Formats: sequence, C-alpha cells, structure tokens
Amino acid sequence: MKFALFSLVMNIRNAVTGETLTTQEKFQNILQQAIYAEKLGFDAYGIGERHGPPFLSSSPAVLLTAIASHTSRIRLLTTVTVLSVLDPVRVAEDYATLDHLSGGRLELIIGKGNDPRHYPLFGIKEEEQWDSLAERYALLKRLWSEENVSWDGKYRPPLREVTILPRPLQSSIPIWHGSASSPLSTELAAQYGEPIFSSNTFHPLPKYKALIDHYRERWAYYGHDPKHAVVGAGAGTLYLAKTTEEAIRRYRPYYEAFHSTDSAKHNQSPFTSLEDNLANGPLLVGSPERVIEKILTYQAAYGHQVMSISVDGLTEAEQREQMAWFAAEVAPVLRREIASSVWSA
Repeated sequence: MKFALFSLVMNIRNAVTGETLTTQEKFQNILQQAIYAEKLGFDAYGIGERHGPPFLSSSPAVLLTAIASHTSRIRLLTTVTVLSVLDPVRVAEDYATLDHLSGGRLELIIGKGNDPRHYPLFGIKEEEQWDSLAERYALLKRLWSEENVSWDGKYRPPLREVTILPRPLQSSIPIWHGSASSPLSTELAAQYGEPIFSSNTFHPLPKYKALIDHYRERWAYYGHDPKHAVVGAGAGTLYLAKTTEEAIRRYRPYYEAFHSTDSAKHNQSPFTSLEDNLANGPLLVGSPERVIEKILTYQAAYGHQVMSISVDGLTEAEQREQMAWFAAEVAPVLRREIASSVWSA
C-alpha cells in the first residue's frame, strides 16, 4: 500500500490550546508539513480545493507550486480540483505549469466537490454540476493531449484552433476521479479508464463500497482489463496513542470542534458520536495495532492500493507526532501486507 497526506488547509481555533493561526502561519504550517511528509517517506501530498471558511485552500495550484520548490520526490496531488466550476483552459495552463515546476510529479484528482458554496461563486447551478463536470473534463483532456483544439459547449465560450502553453511535462498527467456520493463520478472514471479516489470520510463503509463496486462493474462494461482498475481511499482524521483509550481521550476535543463547523454540518454525518464513528465509520483513532486492523478491514472491502490520511486541525507538534508515528508503526506493516502498483517507479 502507498500513502498520501492530504490537507484541506482548515484553519479553526485549536480545540485544546485555544490558538488560531494567522493565514500566513497556516500556510507555513502546510509547507513544513509537506516537507516533513517527504522526509518520513510518504508517497504523496495533496491539497484539496475549497472556497469558503474554515478552509484556506482556494488555490491548490499555488500551494502545490510552493511545496514543489521545497521537495524533490513526493508526488503532488489535488484533492480535489473542483472542475465542475472551473475554466478548463485555466486549469490546463495552471497545472501544466505546475507539472514543469515540480519536475513531473503532479497528479490531479477531479470532482464536483462536496461544498455547495462554490456554485454561486462561479455561476453554476447545483443541478448542473454533473453535466458541467463531464463537459469540462472532456475539454481538459483534449487541451492536454491535442493542439489546435476547436470546441463548442455549454459552460464556456467556443474555442477555435487553441493550443495551450506550456504543454505538460509528463506525456500524460495522471487523473484520478474523486468519488464520494454518486455513481456518476465512478461512471465517468470507468468510461475513461482512469482510477478513482474514494472519499471514505463521512459515511459508513457500505456506501463507499457500493460506489467502488459500481466502478469495477462499469470498468468491465467498457472493456477494460479488471486488473488495471485502481482504487484509492481516504480515511477519517488520524490520531494514534499507546492505547486506544488514550487516543480517544486526546482526540475528543478535536472531534467535537470539527463537527461544530458549518462545513461539517453540511456533510450531514450519520454518526451520532465519536464512539459511533469509531465503531461504524472511517476514523483512525486508537493504538497502532487497532488502526492497522481497521485499515485492513476497509482494504478487504475496497481493494484500494493507496490510502490518504489527514492531521488537519491538530497542534503543529501533534501533527508531526502523528505523522512520525504513522510512518514508523503503521505504514511499514501495511506496505508489507498490501501490494500496490501505483507510483512504483
């Protein structure tokens, strides 16, 4: 198994210390987190796009460019690029530039996003999100793979003989399809023969498994070799301690703070408590042994080769503690247990 550290650059009052970082402090925290992730051997680092509080991640391309300048090996992901509201020409140009500046380490996870606040910002109606995503993605693919592109569509003005510059450094920038709530995203991924990344954050295992199963079914329908269907999956926030009881006690204030934010309320989590989430949801809170056991349970259901974790919202000292503990106690076991063909070079 391979591992990515993801951040939505959530900046809220720390539930334990009472401290709130300035925007500048938070950006420096993210930069140092990515540098440390590479040092610890994480395979990838991702920034998710959001357009409203408490997130400061409205410009993943800019943040990832800064990270690229301070790292040399770690893959750089967007988690997700909200393509349903963005101009594909701008996306193609920005991320082709980042691909060069990172030395070809860029991968995109695209999706429609799970925060409805971005639709009025960019003039898209929520009911148009899936049609908009499909149309914009088809254009993005052409802009990166073709020159002199002519195109007509609904969600941006026509193009005539357009060649975006720069061209991407990689012959084909890898694209993942974010999957959280609808088979329309898994359908699009299967149609194009591309991997999916399951959110696996807000709901019980069966909901996400159904979407992953749908992806594999449609993958075969489109004539792709089943062994080439690749799945990644997220997880709830990581919090490790020597015992599960200690981890729960230390994490509880953070859980309560996270779930009181407006963005969390929008997600309408079905879990009634921290204990309910631990028993029936994806949170990785407990001893290293307990967390390994839980990840293996989910992997048996999903068959994913890549997993992401997050340490958003913790103190900076705890972030580093959790990352280091995961890299030393959890990741080596899972790397041995679960084969992965992703990022093998």
